[in-house]
Amino acid sequence: MYTLTWQPPYDWQWMFGFLGARAVTGIETVTSDYYERSFACNGHQGIFRVTPDIATYTLTVTLSPGLLPVAQTCLERIARLFDLACNPQRVADTLGDLGAARPGLRLPGAMDAYEQGVRAILGQLVSVAMAAKLASRVVALCGEPVKDAPGYVCFPSPQALAAADPLALKALGMPVKRAESLIHLAQSVVDGTFPLTPPEDVEAGMKALQQRPGIGRWTANYLALRGWQAKDVFLPDDYLIKQRFAGMTPAQIRRYAERWQPWRSYALLHIWYTDGWTPSVDGEIAGVEQ
Repeated sequence: MYTLTWQPPYDWQWMFGFLGARAVTGIETVTSDYYERSFACNGHQGIFRVTPDIATYTLTVTLSPGLLPVAQTCLERIARLFDLACNPQRVADTLGDLGAARPGLRLPGAMDAYEQGVRAILGQLVSVAMAAKLASRVVALCGEPVKDAPGYVCFPSPQALAAADPLALKALGMPVKRAESLIHLAQSVVDGTFPLTPPEDVEAGMKALQQRPGIGRWTANYLALRGWQAKDVFLPDDYLIKQRFAGMTPAQIRRYAERWQPWRSYALLHIWYTDGWTPSVDGEIAGVEQ
């Protein structure tokens, strides 16, 4: 058993709700009290469970025997998944009124940038629930059962997904082009050409992602947001963001969001999850390039 810490406030109910809505069958179990999932790393596999203690600001982590040899890596990835290093006061100071209603909101990360890339591609133009269903089907097709945890499957390795038949993936309910982009992504991880860690220049990294088959601007930005845990990403092309900023062009939205640097990722979350939020009308919007 291991213990990680965080700085309060932390809205665990929201975090578990966010992850629960996206939970992939066979990979993740999310309840109101804990989060449990399978994980594979460096030839080791198993499951872990995390249970937050609100009173002591600690996260209890339990690893199954298969993950003990890579315990340190697991703890580092878990800390990134749950954004435990965040200093909420620094974020609050920058966001001001926008973050006041939900000061405990954190940026959900990922255990693995490759996995998040696959999930981001599967989430294109479908609902959150449908994206989770598609991911569950891909896992059932290509994932490897966890030896010490019956009922759990490891997320498909890059090698397994790269070797998949695009028509078999299409049969799961996606366009063949999307199946091909998943295979291309997996192959680039196998080749070592996919950026699994955040590049020094995240903006340039997101532009480079868009040169890959099937990855547009939204997917690249979302992959950076969660797969790289980039703290300063905004999605002006996102459907809900465009609704919140009604009547403004993406360029105007981008300019408006500059006030929240270097924590635009947190601003994005607050806008997503604040019903009825609208931008204030001020002189900064006038004259913005179209």
